[in-house]
Amino acid sequence: MTAHSPRILTEGETSLIDAVARSTFDGDTSARKAAVDAIEANGLPTRRVEYYHYTDLRALLKGGFEPAAPVSEEVARDAGKPYPRLASDACVLHFRDGYYHDFGEALPAGISVTDGLPEAPSATSNADATSLINAAVAIGGVTVEIADGVEVDRVLGLAHAQTGAANTASGTRFAVNAGAGSKATVIERACGPNGNGYLNSSHVDITVGEGATLTYILSIEEGDAASRMGRLTVDLGKDATINLFVLNAGGKLVRQEIVFDCRGEGGHVEIAGINLVGGEAHIDVTSTINHHVANTTANELFRNVCTGRGRGVFQGQINVAQPAQLTDAKMACNTLLLSDDCDFSAKPELEIFADDVQCGHGATVTDLEPSYLFYLMARGISETRARRLLIKAFVAEAFEPMEDEKLEEALEARMDDWLDANV
Repeated sequence: MTAHSPRILTEGETSLIDAVARSTFDGDTSARKAAVDAIEANGLPTRRVEYYHYTDLRALLKGGFEPAAPVSEEVARDAGKPYPRLASDACVLHFRDGYYHDFGEALPAGISVTDGLPEAPSATSNADATSLINAAVAIGGVTVEIADGVEVDRVLGLAHAQTGAANTASGTRFAVNAGAGSKATVIERACGPNGNGYLNSSHVDITVGEGATLTYILSIEEGDAASRMGRLTVDLGKDATINLFVLNAGGKLVRQEIVFDCRGEGGHVEIAGINLVGGEAHIDVTSTINHHVANTTANELFRNVCTGRGRGVFQGQINVAQPAQLTDAKMACNTLLLSDDCDFSAKPELEIFADDVQCGHGATVTDLEPSYLFYLMARGISETRARRLLIKAFVAEAFEPMEDEKLEEALEARMDDWLDANV
């Protein structure tokens, strides 16, 4: 008979479990308990879990977490002041340390919002660690309904900011339902102060109805000591389009999962992203596009910039089921490595069971071209400015699908802030 030693929890696992146990979080307590029990029984994933092969969460997620507590309206308002809006005329729903604060901003016509946590994600194994953590620590959330046939004339913002409370563990959960034939833009943004090792968890479920078009901007600007665990799922109907743009420009540990399910013919996925990895950050974007039916299309492009001792990860998978004939899907991951100590791991994958498809993927890694630097510097441009110009030119293609020039300029300003700190 073989004796098995009991598994010893790490400081991060213990701290997370204790923070939930000591909290007074409302919501589905049975879902919280089930999530905590699963984490305690199975632990967080290591490299042995294929889905987390490049992100050893058990080793990377540190401890010291405290349960988040609600703050006053004054503190909540002050916490958002350092972060100018990406869209100046947006209606913003405000979250602070996970809690929803209604500042009375008028909703755009055609949008309704219901306060309260949507149903917790279903998860049991440590391969679903992102969902388990959200089920355990999510505090505030809303369900956003976009009416059928409405073209929303203002941007809706979902803004999460940390107040500066030390090492809080908290999260949000959103559901966004775009009705048939509707058109809207939603911005989800997460910001926080530097030097604070908080944990922020985000889970978003998006449904895009028949013939609808939804533009979704995800801007991650967490503090330089923060951990973020995020998951975004998209269910795409017939002739529906999702335009997703992802900017990673902050956080020490970021794991952002994105899952698309193309369930209606004529559905189109357009995803572009920029990962800015500096300092000692670990940024992991894991994307899965599932084509379930015929005549669906997808374009995916990520541009990555690594410097310092940063480590980046991109895992991208395109799955084509046997009924999904005439699928047209492309994926590209291009990376700049700007220091000898940084690292980037790219794992593009295709899994195809249909025989009449056009699918492709590619990944490249390079440094800035010395002759380009020389050309710019020979014309009186400093080396620092020349490097920044070349970096911005490298990532420019990721902005091309974006139709809103003001929003593009605002996101470029966030990137400029990162360049100022890292290049």
